[in-house]
Amino acid sequence: MTFAALAQAPDRRRTEARLLALVVLITVFGYTYTGLSMNGRLPAGLALFTVSMLFMTLVPHLVLRRYAPRADPLILPLATLLTGIGLVLLHRLDLTYAQTPRLKTAQAANGQLLWTVIGVVVCLAILLVLRDHRILQRYIYLTMVIALVLLMAPAFFGADMYGAKRWILLGPLSLQPGEFVKIMISVFFAGYLTVNRDALALAGRRVMGIQLPPGRQLAPIFTIWAVSLLVLIFERDLGTSLIFFGVFVIMLYMATDRTSWVVCGLLMATAGAAVVGSLEPHVHGRVTAWLDPMRAFTKAGQAEHMSDQLAQALFSFGSGGISGSGLGQGHPEQIGFAGNSDFILTTVGEELGLAGVMAVIMLYVLLAQRGLRVGLSARDPFGKLLAVGLSGALLLQVFVVAGGVTGLIPLTGKALPFLAKGGSSLVANWVMVALLLRISDRAQRRREPA
Repeated sequence: MTFAALAQAPDRRRTEARLLALVVLITVFGYTYTGLSMNGRLPAGLALFTVSMLFMTLVPHLVLRRYAPRADPLILPLATLLTGIGLVLLHRLDLTYAQTPRLKTAQAANGQLLWTVIGVVVCLAILLVLRDHRILQRYIYLTMVIALVLLMAPAFFGADMYGAKRWILLGPLSLQPGEFVKIMISVFFAGYLTVNRDALALAGRRVMGIQLPPGRQLAPIFTIWAVSLLVLIFERDLGTSLIFFGVFVIMLYMATDRTSWVVCGLLMATAGAAVVGSLEPHVHGRVTAWLDPMRAFTKAGQAEHMSDQLAQALFSFGSGGISGSGLGQGHPEQIGFAGNSDFILTTVGEELGLAGVMAVIMLYVLLAQRGLRVGLSARDPFGKLLAVGLSGALLLQVFVVAGGVTGLIPLTGKALPFLAKGGSSLVANWVMVALLLRISDRAQRRREPA
């Protein structure tokens, strides 16, 4: 290796170290400010929170210096900052729930902190064990079989919670298989499209100025479409269905560079959602509340499958304005149990305002951009498609959650990545971070001159 190439890796890690130090300062300040704002004293768990943030920054940084020195320097700080913001928001909500026993909402910050540590440990384990991401390409069909089993399991063995069947109860614990399925299907699609992209890129008939793919090659997209509809029908899980189908279309376009696949995918997704939305009562109720949230607000509790949560979210965003009411000075508890799930973004909108919401969205966009950049820099097709698939899954999940709570699309109930309460979501997102770090390190090694 040349001296310039050898000097590049430490420089990346120095940049990462500075950003991680800034992340610790921001999150510890937010945690401290929340306690002072709501109770007038330092929070009782400040020492534990500080030690946990130091662990989540220092240990991964040291592991990357040793086992992935050329990995992207922004991915770990961005993921850690989003996770830290989520812990601060959950701590803020816990203080309100403790002061309002009538809400009967369990506190979540301590449990989320434990799951965060577990997620970081899993991330580090993957970096230590998986030295080359291309090993995953050998097991794509086994991965897809496991993914389909996990995807359909809640329909037969899952618990019906909040109108959807996306959880599997294991004693006192609950598991959302869909959070891990999005990673598994990204691995499968990356391997499948690497082998079959030439056949899928063939041109068929031209209809209304659009070059459609051959009918024989439409079989994969029809199969994935049918599976996503089954998930929507039997599990009433609109978010997982959209992410599952959307990731496939994004990766298919990346592999073939044909807009006809995107057009076909959008038409099929719209048609399927329209049919199921008109027939399935739970999905239909969410569509009705989305079309007229104020009517749902006035009739909440009177009609089945009618919820006032979207209207409450819009009230929160409206009261927050540009700069917000201040951390700890809003009333996110009005949304009830949803305050620390997919509606955690409304806490940001009410207390940090439009500026805070845009800052959080930009963090997600920047993290996805780094993932796409990793995909563009990867030399092997499998790594390129896998990085794009993981980044696309992240963007789609942020879109369906943020779009749902802002009234852009019907509510989906998915967890906002890194921020919202949920151990399954947190661990799965840190697995995604580990894969992106490994691909970026491998890509940079191949780009350096010998």
